[in-house]
Amino acid sequence: MLHSLLLRAGRLAGLVLLLGWLVTPALALQGALGIHDPSTIVKSGSKYWVFGTGDGIACKYSTDLINWTDAPSVYTKTAYPGWINGKVPGFAGTFWAPECRYLNGKYYLYYSCSTFGSQVSTIGLATTPTLDATDPAYKWTDQGEVISSNTTTVANAIDPAIFTDASSNLWLSYGSYFGGIRITQLDATTGKPLNVATQYTVANGGVEASYVAYNNGFYYLFVNRGTCCNGVSSTYYIQVGRSASPTGPYLDQTGKDLNANGGTTLLSSAARYVGPGHTGIFTENGVTYFSHHYYDGYDNGAPKLGLAQLTWAASGWPTVSRDWLDAGRYTLKNQNSGLVWDAWGCTGVSGQLVAQGTPSGLTCQQWNLTPLGAGAYKITNALGGLATDVIGCLPDAGTKLQLYASNGLVCQQYVVERASDGTFIFTSATGNNVVEVPNCSTTPGQQLGLWTYNGFGCQRWIPALVTNPLAAARAQSLAGVSIYPVPAQAGRFTVELGGAAGVGGSTVVEVVNSQGQAVYQRQFDPQQTTLAVETGLSAGIYLVRVRREGGIFTQKVSVF
Repeated sequence: MLHSLLLRAGRLAGLVLLLGWLVTPALALQGALGIHDPSTIVKSGSKYWVFGTGDGIACKYSTDLINWTDAPSVYTKTAYPGWINGKVPGFAGTFWAPECRYLNGKYYLYYSCSTFGSQVSTIGLATTPTLDATDPAYKWTDQGEVISSNTTTVANAIDPAIFTDASSNLWLSYGSYFGGIRITQLDATTGKPLNVATQYTVANGGVEASYVAYNNGFYYLFVNRGTCCNGVSSTYYIQVGRSASPTGPYLDQTGKDLNANGGTTLLSSAARYVGPGHTGIFTENGVTYFSHHYYDGYDNGAPKLGLAQLTWAASGWPTVSRDWLDAGRYTLKNQNSGLVWDAWGCTGVSGQLVAQGTPSGLTCQQWNLTPLGAGAYKITNALGGLATDVIGCLPDAGTKLQLYASNGLVCQQYVVERASDGTFIFTSATGNNVVEVPNCSTTPGQQLGLWTYNGFGCQRWIPALVTNPLAAARAQSLAGVSIYPVPAQAGRFTVELGGAAGVGGSTVVEVVNSQGQAVYQRQFDPQQTTLAVETGLSAGIYLVRVRREGGIFTQKVSVF
């Protein structure tokens, strides 16, 4: 009885403290997140890099796509290429909206220089063989002007973005409110326009921050509308249109031209994520990250780096979500210990500690993950349905987890982010500490708790659906399906439907890794019978599932 009263008193104190935290849920991403106009993420060596608006061109890197660290700027506010001031009088060393791509054995960094509200602007180019300043080969070489604008030109030479078409031709998209978005072809070696006089207008009406991505026969043009740079008052939102040609016309899902104010809204303000802008798309191991900046509504509108998941629907159109895991029942295995979340004691009663246990298939080792929006989840135990709860609703490192009746408070909410190695990070919404196995213990019964993110395996989790697909019997209800070649180089193979082609409905092809995680999924149109699958997966054994309305076909496929 005394213990119960103390527990309730502690919880009451925690609720009082909680009042100040109700509007500051976890970020999940860690470290130096401040950035505006982030470039596409690029990988150099074992590190991921992103550039942004700032003095001398801001730069950050990460080793896991979770924790970000500031790196030296490309130039400085006072030491930068002298030709720029000849093109942009009044330029003071703050570069805008850079973009980086790996081409011809080097990293090509495009940057823009202007002054606020002016059409007198220029886009320049610098190259380096590596992005890591600790590498002896690191050296930025400025390649000079790419394209410029002045008061007599139609378009504004800012916000460069680079893309390659289906024939490996290189293109530049750029522009802003002054004249809209333009696309022009580049020389694939120099990275500069083939013919600056040949340009295509692809979007108009208060647009900027363009980005083009190719997918399955279409070019998708991402743009920003609304106003940026006003913190929580920013109205930025991201729209998209597509075209069968890199030069347009780009139409939205209703068929309206982006040159006529068309555009299908893809990402807009939600929860703390105000005014998302400046698209970047990075794909690795079959997973596509959608980078952007947003103004943090819970941090006075500070611009920060955001990473969400981009997927392509059967229609070909993209969707973006901050929810990295589907709703469902999972086991949650620790990368370091190999043990799983366990309602220790297996009674499912309130106050029972959440610990790590030896995987045994018990119901108390199964957890229901329910998305709450904006990347946050409620996690309840399959035995009894109680929620995973941070004791006392405290944000402090060292606070432990237990089961408690669902109450909707932040101490029962966890932001989930995907790391580059395919593991997941669970961050308590009481602050920004993550769920870990304390002291990296490998002992069953060790209660889970919160700690500052450090990237160790004891803070990384491997969710798997309770019915592990690799352990399931191979279904053969779809007759005549074949997959070739096997083994598949780099995860490229063909699915031939054969006798299953007569079954109605679209076809979904899903690839699952050995932990039961879906690492690739695509929906094909009903009339397609020969399905080309390109996953870009690393070497290993995977399960391929082919689903149509008539049933399912599964086959293990080795990738080399």
